[in-house]
Formats: sequence, C-alpha cells, structure tokens
Amino acid sequence: MAVREAAAGPRGPGRDEETALLYERAHSRHDPCWLLPVPPRLCLACVLELLPEPCVSLVRKKHVLSCFRDALLRHASLVVQLVAQDQRICIHFISMLFGLLCNVEDGSVIDLCIEVLIQLTTQLKLEQTVHCLLDECHKELCNMPSMRGSLATLTLLGKLVDAIPPLADKLVMEHSNLMEHLLRGLVYPNEGVRASVCYLYGKLYSSPVAAEMLSGHFREKLCPLFLSTLDGAQTKELQINCLGWLRQLLKYDLFVSVIMNESSLAESTEGVEGPPGKTSLPLVLKKLLLSRDETLQVASAHCITAVLVHSPAKHAPAFIHADIPEFLFEHLSSSSEVLVWFSYNCLILLAEEPLFFSKCHTVYGIESVVRSLQGSLRMNNTELHKEGLLLFAEILTRQPEEIKLFTSSTMCRDAGRALQEAVNSPVLEVAAEAVKAISAFLRKDHQSALPVQYRELRALLEAMLNRCADFSQTPLNRRPLRHSEQATQPNLMEVFLSILHSLFVIVPHMKEKFSKKLASSSFIRLTLELKARFCSSLSHSDLNQVCSSFLYDMSLNLLSAPEKTEPPSQEELSAVSAFLQHGLPEVHSRSPESLAFLSDRQYVEGTARQRQYCILLLFYLAYIHEDRFVSEAELFVAVQSFLLSLQDQDERPPLTVIRASIYLLAICQDKDDALDEAVVSAIRKFLEGIPDLHLVYIHHPLLLRFFLLYPELMSRFGHRVLELWFSWEESSYEELDDVSSAGQSPLPASLAALFSMLRSSPSILLILLDLIYSSPVDTARKVLIVLRTFLRRNEDVQVGGLIRGHFLLILQNLLVEHGASPSGDSGNLPLLLSLLSLLQLKNKSEQELDSMAMKLLHQVSKLCGKCSPADVDILQPSFNFLYWSLHQTTPSSQQRAAAVLLSSTALIELLEKTLALTWTEVDSPRTALLCSAWLLAASFSAQQHAGSLQVHQTLSVELDQVLKVLSFPKKKAALLSAAILCFLRTALQQSFSSALVALVPSGAQPPPAPEDTALAPLGTSQVLSLVIGLQNLLVQKDPLLSYACVACLEALLDYLHARSPDIAFHVVSQPWNRFLLFTLLDAGESSFLRPEILRLMTLFVRFQSSSVLSREEVGHVLQGAALADLSTLSNTTLQALRGFFLQVQSMGLLADESTAQTLHVSLEGLSPSTSSAEPPLDMLCLGGVAVSLSHIRD
Repeated sequence: MAVREAAAGPRGPGRDEETALLYERAHSRHDPCWLLPVPPRLCLACVLELLPEPCVSLVRKKHVLSCFRDALLRHASLVVQLVAQDQRICIHFISMLFGLLCNVEDGSVIDLCIEVLIQLTTQLKLEQTVHCLLDECHKELCNMPSMRGSLATLTLLGKLVDAIPPLADKLVMEHSNLMEHLLRGLVYPNEGVRASVCYLYGKLYSSPVAAEMLSGHFREKLCPLFLSTLDGAQTKELQINCLGWLRQLLKYDLFVSVIMNESSLAESTEGVEGPPGKTSLPLVLKKLLLSRDETLQVASAHCITAVLVHSPAKHAPAFIHADIPEFLFEHLSSSSEVLVWFSYNCLILLAEEPLFFSKCHTVYGIESVVRSLQGSLRMNNTELHKEGLLLFAEILTRQPEEIKLFTSSTMCRDAGRALQEAVNSPVLEVAAEAVKAISAFLRKDHQSALPVQYRELRALLEAMLNRCADFSQTPLNRRPLRHSEQATQPNLMEVFLSILHSLFVIVPHMKEKFSKKLASSSFIRLTLELKARFCSSLSHSDLNQVCSSFLYDMSLNLLSAPEKTEPPSQEELSAVSAFLQHGLPEVHSRSPESLAFLSDRQYVEGTARQRQYCILLLFYLAYIHEDRFVSEAELFVAVQSFLLSLQDQDERPPLTVIRASIYLLAICQDKDDALDEAVVSAIRKFLEGIPDLHLVYIHHPLLLRFFLLYPELMSRFGHRVLELWFSWEESSYEELDDVSSAGQSPLPASLAALFSMLRSSPSILLILLDLIYSSPVDTARKVLIVLRTFLRRNEDVQVGGLIRGHFLLILQNLLVEHGASPSGDSGNLPLLLSLLSLLQLKNKSEQELDSMAMKLLHQVSKLCGKCSPADVDILQPSFNFLYWSLHQTTPSSQQRAAAVLLSSTALIELLEKTLALTWTEVDSPRTALLCSAWLLAASFSAQQHAGSLQVHQTLSVELDQVLKVLSFPKKKAALLSAAILCFLRTALQQSFSSALVALVPSGAQPPPAPEDTALAPLGTSQVLSLVIGLQNLLVQKDPLLSYACVACLEALLDYLHARSPDIAFHVVSQPWNRFLLFTLLDAGESSFLRPEILRLMTLFVRFQSSSVLSREEVGHVLQGAALADLSTLSNTTLQALRGFFLQVQSMGLLADESTAQTLHVSLEGLSPSTSSAEPPLDMLCLGGVAVSLSHIRD
C-alpha cells in the first residue's frame, strides 16, 4: 500500500479528478507499473476494467476514454510501451474498446472510441492487433441481422483503411465476403450508413490492387447502385463521400468506361419505361453543378475533368448533350479561383469535340470567357491566367468559320484588350499563351463585326511583337495572324514578316493551313504593297528579300495543298519554284502598274515573262482566297492580253499559269462581257496541248459556266468538264431525289448555278445524258439525280423531245454493240431508263404518241426481250416506261402502242417467265418487278381484247396459282395483290376468253363437278375461297388495294350472275359481308363517302342483299350524303355516289322522297369540273412501280 500511495503522489488540488480516473474497487489490486507517471494520472489496468463495467456511468467512461486519448497523443511512446509489453493485453484492449464501440449509442462516445482505436492500432504497429480488429469488425457485420447498428463498425473500417492504406488489399483478399454486407449498406435507407459505406469503398478503390480485384464486383453489382446513391444523396456527408469514391474510380479507364456505359444506357431509356435504377453520371454532375454549395460544384467539375482526360472524343458528347458547358461557362464568374480553374479545365477538354461548337455553346459562353479572363488577370494566380488563355485560344482556333463568335464590335474590343493585358504580363509563360490566343483571335472571321477596330488591332499587334524577343526560342504561334492596315513601318514589318516566315520552318506540319489563313487575311496584298512602297527604288533590300521569301514559301504552300483542284506534280511545282525564285525580287510595282505590265503585247523576253507569271500567280492565289484587291474588269482585260501575247510568241506556259489564267477569266467575266474569239481560240489551243483537263480544272461554278458559255470550248471540253464537276461535287444529292420534298428544299448554291446554265442552254442536257451512260456509277448517279431534280423543278422547260431523241441513239447503239446480251454490259443503262420513265411521267395530259415515242417503245421492248427476269435493274424502269406509255396517251395511241408491244414475242415470253416467279418469290427483292409485270399483262390483255389485235405469242398463266395467291394473301404485298387483282378482273371481264392470255392448270386436275360446269374454268370452292380472300384484303384498308378488291368483286359477281345467279346471290348474302361493311365504315364519321365503300354498297343493293345492307341503313346513308358538302368531294367519289344513288333509285329503295330529291339536285348540280376538291394524280410511282390509279380502280 505504501508503494501504491507513493506512486499515486501526494494529495492536493486535482486529486478528485485523478480519483475519477481510477476504478476504486479494483485499483488496489493493480501493479503500480500500469499507472502513468505523467498527467493525466491514468491507470491502464483501471481503464481495462472500468470501460466494460455496466455499473459505471457513460459520462465517467467518456471522461476516462478522453483522458486515455490525450495520453496517447501526448505520451504515445510511454503508453505504447506499457500496452505492448504483453500481446494478449494488446488484443484484450482492442477487443474491449471495440465492444464498447458496438454497445453504446452516444455519438460522441462512438467517435471517441473510433479515434482511440485508430490511434492505438497505428501506434502499436502490430500485425496481430490489426488482424484482431479486422476480425472483430468482420464478425460484427456478419452477425448483424440488419444494417441498423452497422454505422460505427463501417465508420471504423473506413478510417482504419485511411490510416493504414495497405489494409485495403488485405481486407479485399482475406475478408472478401464483407463486400456483400457493404452492398446491403448501400441500399439501407439511413444516409449515415450509406455515407460510411461510400467512405470505405472510396478507401478500398484508392488501392490499385484492391481496385483491380473489385473490378468485377463493381461492373456486375455496384455501378448502378453507386450512381443511384450519388443521384439521390440528400446530406452533404453522403454527397462528399460519394464524390470522393467517384474520384478514386475515375482514376481507372475500366471504371470510367463502365460508368459512362451505364450512363448512356440510362440516357437511352430516358422518357420511356426502361430498366429501373438507371442513372446518368453527366446528369448527376450537372445537378451538383447547379447546387449552391461551392464544395460540391468544385468536386463535380473535378470529376468531369477526370472522366474527360481518359478520352475527350469518347466521353465529351455525353456531357455536351447534358448541357454541362452552359453551366461551366456560368461558373466562370465565380469568386472562387479553384472553381474557375476547374471550369477552365473542363471546357478545354470539351473543346476537343466538334459537337461543342456545332451546338453553339461557345456563342453562348464567349462573353463569360472574356469577362472571366479580364477578372482573373487581376488576380495573382499564374496558373489561372495560363488556363484561361489556353481555353480562349482553343475556342478561337476551333470555332467554325460559319458560326460567328463575336456578335458585336464591343465584345471583340473587350477580347482584344484582355489579350493585350495578358501579352504584357511579366510572366513569360502567360505572355506565350497570350500570343497563341492573339494569333487565333486575329483570324479574319473573328474580325467581321463592324466597325473593325483597326486602332485596337494595331495596339494588340504591336504589343505582341514587342514580346516576341522575350521568347524567341519558343514556338510562338501555330495559327495565322491578321495584319492591321496601318502597321506599315518598314523595320517593324520586316521583323513581323520574318517571324511569320520562320513559322513555316518551326511548325512545318501546319505550313499549308497557316498559308491559307494568311492569304485569306490579305497578306498577299499587304506584302505587295510593302514592296511597292518601300522597295521600288532599290531601298530596303532586306525588307524586299524578306517579302520575296515570304511570298515564295507561302505561294508554294498554297499550291501544294489546293482545295478545289488536283495537287500539282513535282515537275509542275519545280517549274513554279523556278519562275518565282527569279521573278519575285523584281516584283515591286503597285497594282495598276502590275496590270499594265501584264497587258503588254509587245515582245516579252524571258526575265520579264517570269515577272508576268509571278504577278498572275499572286493575283490568282489572292482571288482564290477571296482577296480581290485589283479591279475584276481590269484584270479580265489584262489576262486576255497576256494570253494573246503567249500565243503571238508561240509559247507554252506552265500548267499553273494556264490554270490561273482560266480561273481569273472565269471569275472576272461580267455577264455582259464576252471573250474575243481570238482569246477563245488561244485558250482552246493551250488546253489541247495538255494531256487531260483535270490538270488545270478548278471546281467552281463560274469556271463551269465559262466552259459551257462558249460553243468552241463546250463542244471540245464540255463532256470532260462536266464529268470533273460531278466527280468533285461533295454535296449529298440523295435528299434532292425525294419527290415529296424536292419542291421545298433549297438548292445548294453550286446546283442552282448549274440549273441556271441548263435553262439558258438546254443542249447541255445531252452531255449530261452521255455522262449518265459513260461515267462511273457514283458520278452517273449524281448526274441522274441532278437531271431528275431539274426536270421536276422546271416544268416549263420543254426538253423531253431533245432528251428522248438522244436516248434513242444511245439505246440503238447499245443494242447494235452488245447484240443478244445487253444486260451483261449494261453499265449505267438502268439509270438512263429511270430518267426516261421520269420524262414519261412528266407528261401530265394525254397526248398522241409521236414517231419518236413509238421508236422508243420499240427499242425498249427489244431491250426487254434480250433480258432475263434476273435483270431487275434494267427491267423495272423499262416496264415502268412501257406501262406509262400505254396509259398516258389517247385510246387510238394505246391501240398502236399495244400492237407494237404485242409484236415482240421475246417480250411476251419474258413476261410469262416473270409472272411465274410470283408463286415462289412473293417477299423477294423482285416484288416490285412482279407488280409491274402483272399490271403490264393486264394492260396488254385489255388492249388486245378491246381492239382484237393480232397475237404473235400467247401468255400462259396458271389460274389456280392466281386464285391461291389471292385466297391466302401476304400482308406485306399489298401492291402485288392489287396488280394480280387487276389482271384477274380483266380476265373475268373477258369471261376468260382472251386470245392473248392462256389460263392453264398447274398440273393434272380432276374433272369438274357437275355444278361447276357453268362456272368453268372456276370451281365453286375456288370462288368461295377467292371471296374470302377479297374480304381479308379489304379489311387491310389499304386504299389502292381496296379499289382493286372492289373492282375485282364487281367483275366476279357479274361473271357469276351471268352463269349461275344462285351462286352470285349466295356469295353476296354471306353474313360475313355485313361484318366486313361495318368494319370498313368504322374508319371514321364520313367513311361511307369513300368511293370504294360506295361501290361496295352499290353492289349489295344491286344484288338485293338486305341481310347485308337493310332498307333503313340505305336511307341513313342517303341522308348522310344529303347533309354532306358534296362540292368538297373528288370526282371519283361523286361518280361512285351517283352510281349508288341511281342503283338505289332503280331498286325502289328510296324511302324518304325529300332526302332523295335533295341529293338528286345536289348531284345534278355538280359536274366533274365544278368539284372544288383538287383532282388526284392518276399516274404515280409507288415503291418504284409505275401505277395508273384509273387502271386499278376502273
């Protein structure tokens, strides 16, 4: 006891507090070695016994634990030495503290326990202790029936892994089934539990080894849960922990791909009932950007950057579609430098995606960028300055020229001033970034806002040049500069042009692009003006040399990378290099003097000629890049004189000079000015001396006009120049070929120019026709679409005869050259045939077929006869042409045309083979051809029967196959069914007595039943099956098919009535007919006024089928018709309504005389010409098949 009291020290102030730290009941048994010799006077043995004791108050336990924590902090080595002397005591201490942690609910005590456990574990550095604590946590989570009490354990695990990072790998490898408990915690409705789970996951995924081991777990189970947790987080703790976890995940390509794929799946199902729990990361981060919490905003921007750095091209579109740039631009006005920096960073990465610009985000945000740049330059943050300037430079460089960035001169001025302030920065790196931004800012299209601020631009340019010396070793600028017209001091301009010239060497891969920007920014004009002003009297030789070298390299760069012409050969470039090298130093005259020198017709010696070449080439390059600093009229005259001088001296200029001369003449020629014949002859002579026109061709509408304007040039080069024109055309013409939109969509400018030429000189169409036949398929298709579009949009241009005559010659030559098999070498013949069909369709009124039309019919029928059914690409347009020719002319011409076509036995044989394919290829790609074949067969049969035309070859058709196809129709073959119905209707109308069509059985047939004899060649069962098939087709409610069904049903009933009236009445009286009729009438309030339904009801009335349509229902129909506005009905409907009314009248079914009288007066007052309804087109092209509505309907 004496020893114990001595160790305890004398009693005095604070003695009561120390007593509170001791466990009185047990302290007397403890060895004094466990008592700390320094404040706080804590007995570790008492701590071990007091903390788990249930009788001790929680307040006292908290006090003891707090003092133990302080002792650990102040005297770590002393405490660790005491505890670590026996490993069992260590483990017992850890287990006791963990037990206290799990059994208390006071949050402050829990936090204290966790802190002490972490400190003790990290200070002891004993692996056994760590294993003990991990095992305790694992056991606690596994034995826990719910996640309600897991918060303390999960928080401890997270902080333990944070304090000892290698534990992440151990936890994943040795306690892998803990992951399932973490998943449960992530869906638990308590956000504190979820926050602790997210914190622990974040620490686990911070280890590359653990992250790799958990990759499958994340991909298969965790990803959607994580995204939904982040999306639904309400407390800041959960939001911060989720974002911390997300930042760890975004370090790895794999997890970025998994998360973004999950996000894209969520976006694809947005607005529809998709898989539950799908969340899009861009939308979640957008929501956090919109929050008013700066911490969350910065974290969100940081995460966006972390995604984009992996692959801007792959991931940027998702963020752009989520309108993220809009909110990033808004945050540029924030007072937080960190948020502004991250916003800059995100926007720079997004700017690598073209969609960023095409969605006009830069137009929305450019003012924010300028304002932010102005504000950030006032801060003492160099990194922020550089990042802002880098963003500004990226936007200025990548902005498409057609989308103007600066909408006012004020905004443009503010941007220039901000850049001037930046380039004057004392920090060299900031100034270097500013120079890059300035060079992009001086792009011509950025300076288009009027009025141009020349004074501001000059100050900006001078500020930039003054800084050039400070970083002469740094590649200043990858982008073009724009000069100020007032900056004409020779020394300054010498330095300026030297810097620009050096960039051709410093950045060789950009020299062509740089040269184009310089040329389009009037640098050719500027350099020539400098030479004329300062170098004409042999003064400023250094400036002259710099200007000449600059023009030399820029010219060769421009010629090496042309946009609308073939690149020159090495031989051509060598020739240009030679005359530029000798001639440029001698060019130092003003524009008027240069034009006069170019016009000199006197003998020109070699050196002077090279100067002329140089002047012409520089004018050409300037004009190519829209810098027309010399008068077009004067240049037009000068170039003519120059060409005549070449001809006079019998010189052959380089290809580049010929190209430049023709281009300048084409561009400068006014509508009223024409070249002298001598000049045209000279041009033709020069062009005939080159191997091919493509060597000097430049793709421009005015150059095309130039060649087509002069007959001497068009006759010699028109075919080739048009071929080159179409091969260079990059516009997509497919949408122009859409008949429904052709009249509304605007034409491309190049096409409008061509159409203007075609209207003024229709003979060009003949060249286009040759091109369709002889050019490569891609080019021929473009030409075909252009011709189709021209013919549709220019109804007043009568060129049908011209084109048909030329086409006849092509067709005749083809048949002579390729003999019996034109299909094998058809080339582009199908395209020509489709054009011929269009010309035929363009004839809207019935016209007599002239001799040209008859010749074409004969040649096309011959062509068809030499083909097989496999030649669909030739036969389809040919059949269309033949069909339209038959139906779009007068009755007398129809007879003549039919006689011509029937005389072709090969055509009839082909038709028979094609029709036979119907039974095997209903759903094949040949369906359209089969439709045309049946329509042609029906037309041929009708015309032959009506005119008793001579038959040279019969057309055999299997009747039972026809009936089978119609009795069991295919839903997707409505047009084919309509065509076969048209054929069958014709056969029924002729009572199967056609001299042309031979209806044959498919095979051996049993003898007909006695009751079927009168219906031959039909049988009763076939009739009933056919009627059911017609009813099924009518229910499809396809208008064209309905017309064909009703017309065929009319013909069938007429046929049956003439042979067996009982069967006819039996067919009409079927109850199914009533259901059919009311199904058709269910289509709308006025559906009874559809012509096919009126004709069907007329049929039922005619055959007195009151079970289908009663007298009262007939009265209702008439009453509805009397109330309708008949003037709005089509002529077809009026005709059907008259037929119904007259049939009802003749059958004595008019119950209401007043209604009948009203309807009679209305019908009598309406002739076909007085109907206000627009008459529908009779000739149509449906799915590539020529169709006459009247043929199908009547």
